[in-house]
Amino acid sequence: MPDLTPPPGWSVVNGKLHREYRFPDFTHAFGFMATAATAIEKMNHHPEWSNVYNRVTVDLFTHDAGAITRKDIDLANLLDSIAKKLA
Repeated sequence: MPDLTPPPGWSVVNGKLHREYRFPDFTHAFGFMATAATAIEKMNHHPEWSNVYNRVTVDLFTHDAGAITRKDIDLANLLDSIAKKLA
């Protein structure tokens, strides 16, 4: 069975992998989303996310499986790596 432990900084909320990123300002938050969008599209695994000023809230869940899967863990790690570059 694959390890589906949430990466550091992530938690499970309402059955979804959840994280809130905070950036210095709106431009950095929006830049994070824009940068991540291309990689997300290549993975064909899209997050539920929203942006309010300097915050981006992300929820990950594999709808086809009805659960958190390896795809969600992989996307969480990818988002973390992008966020580190923009912080």
